[in-house]
Amino acid sequence: MLNVSGETVCRLVELAQAFQSQEAITLPNDGSNPIDEPGDAPAPAAGVDDPSRAEFRTIVADLEPDQQTEVVALMWLGRGDFQEEEWEEALRLARDEWTPDTADFLLGHPLLSEYLVEGLAVFGVQCDL
Repeated sequence: MLNVSGETVCRLVELAQAFQSQEAITLPNDGSNPIDEPGDAPAPAAGVDDPSRAEFRTIVADLEPDQQTEVVALMWLGRGDFQEEEWEEALRLARDEWTPDTADFLLGHPLLSEYLVEGLAVFGVQCDL
């Protein structure tokens, strides 16, 4: 059983999808003048002031540390670092590595939303996205 609500994690998934869809993309070099064109330079990404990132950080900050560690463990579970029967081990590791910067740690994973969805599925929770 999870201490963090599935609804809260699903909201984090929605927010992660929102800011991940705005991440920098690489533009193909179309052969035009390289001085005028960015070539393979990334397009501007969503800034750190992006509202979805800010809300994500706020939600994570409002969680108790044990709930934050569950979100991290869910990500690891969904990523395949741990199996369902290793849930307690994943929680233990997440507790050992907990910092107040949990939101930034989570935001550093490009496939965060997919990992959280997969982690929740292990517990029979689905997000209506």
